[in-house]
Amino acid sequence: MAGAAWPLSAASALLPAPLSLTLLLGSLVVVLALGVAAVFLEHIRKIGCMHSIERSAVSDAFFEDPGSLKKVPCPSIFDPAEKYISLIVPAYNEECRLPEALTETLNYLKQRSSADKSFTYEVLIVDDGSTDRTSKVAFEYVKKHNIDNVRVLLLGRNHGKGEAVRKGMLHSRGELLLMLDADGATKVTDLAKLEAEVRALAGKAKSSLAPSASSPQRLSDVEIAVFGSRAHLEKQALATRKWYRNFLMKGFHLVVLLTAGPGIRDTQCGFKMFTRSAARKLFTNIRLKRWCFDVEIVYLCKHLRIPMAEVSVSWTEIPGSKVRMTSILHMVFELLLIRVGYGLGIWKIYS
Repeated sequence: MAGAAWPLSAASALLPAPLSLTLLLGSLVVVLALGVAAVFLEHIRKIGCMHSIERSAVSDAFFEDPGSLKKVPCPSIFDPAEKYISLIVPAYNEECRLPEALTETLNYLKQRSSADKSFTYEVLIVDDGSTDRTSKVAFEYVKKHNIDNVRVLLLGRNHGKGEAVRKGMLHSRGELLLMLDADGATKVTDLAKLEAEVRALAGKAKSSLAPSASSPQRLSDVEIAVFGSRAHLEKQALATRKWYRNFLMKGFHLVVLLTAGPGIRDTQCGFKMFTRSAARKLFTNIRLKRWCFDVEIVYLCKHLRIPMAEVSVSWTEIPGSKVRMTSILHMVFELLLIRVGYGLGIWKIYS
């Protein structure tokens, strides 16, 4: 019995020195790997718990009206649509780029509204905890165009683009909801392309209904997601980027393919349109708050059987991008969260 109680050090003394060192290092690697895995899974669990709290929480968010100094309660994505289209603009420290994009966007919307009275709209600027004058710039547009057409949602602190888009979607009033970047890289006129694709898919969905179920259906009730795409510009981009940026982006696209599967070539274009019912399902399920929420949207569309389409849009490189080389590593980490969180059933998908 005494021999069975030998300490590990005594047992290791009987082994050759190189083998003992190998066993020791191997044990340390295993312990370290298990520790990292435990921390990673706990992080995924916490994200899931936070999502459950956010889903059940009653929103007390409001829009500030700089004209009357009154607080306007935020609507809910669960309310009936009051506008034809909502444009959600996430903004973080965008005081320089925001004015040009907003002016172009509102001019286009006003022209369409003048030509077609049924084209009602709203623009939601979601200030994601900016430390510059982004909110002041945005409120100037509220004063000029009134709070029924332009609204500013202040998040207080920086959460990430995904959270800014999510909050904007959940407090929108449109039948159609379009997210677009604050830099104006994609021309707002291209929303007509996405809009036409939504209507085409809606027409197919209605024609596939059984005769007994072919009652009139509003556009907001059909679940559809349409993604603006820069994939047709890829050859030009490859020719102008540095080799290591191309290498990183190719690797990122491969990981995206392994995570979300095939179907959408450009998941990261900040120009996406959803019907109200699709947005309701997607943005009450989404967990990621920063870079890869776009990939999570594609993943959720597939699992919720929401029809998707990809439409080529014009795109211009605008100086001031917030994406850095380190952002790629953060993106890969978030892709791993998606794969493990949903793959192991830690994150539930609510339909």
